Amino acid sequence: MTISMYAASVPVAIHTLTSLSKILSKAAAHCEAKSIDPNAFLTARMFPDMFPLIRQVQIAGDMVKGGVSRLAGVDVPKYEDNEVTFADLQARLDKTIAYLSTFTPAQIDGSEDRDIVITMRDRTIETKGLPYLMGAVLPNMYFHTTTAYNLLRQGGVDIGKKDYLGTATP
Repeated sequence: MTISMYAASVPVAIHTLTSLSKILSKAAAHCEAKSIDPNAFLTARMFPDMFPLIRQVQIAGDMVKGGVSRLAGVDVPKYEDNEVTFADLQARLDKTIAYLSTFTPAQIDGSEDRDIVITMRDRTIETKGLPYLMGAVLPNMYFHTTTAYNLLRQGGVDIGKKDYLGTATP
């Protein structure tokens, strides 16, 4: 049995980003209930050389937005990185989820061997679709989502594994 590139990317990303959005809702409610300045979380870092929560959320979405776009052979939309509140981050995730929802299996299936070329400031990355999805896109999405979760959990937000997995009841 094989799994399609679409099934391994779009539904997985939508599910993960939806869970992240719900986690951010719980964090905002926690701040409100405990009279905590939301910036204590939004600018929190696990270590000085790591990105703060805001950037973790941005990157989690950007990885799959860019990954799915490249697999489909379309231009990657550019988002401003100007979020400063939980509501801003949720709006960004909503926009990313809506964008991902526009893709069809026909656009992404069969992209396993598609040439993926990413030009960065200091280098160019060349790979194929399957290793790009499995070795870069999904691991990065999970890494940054997990880091955001951990920053909030460490700060006392009442979230758990079921929230992360998206199986918690409201």
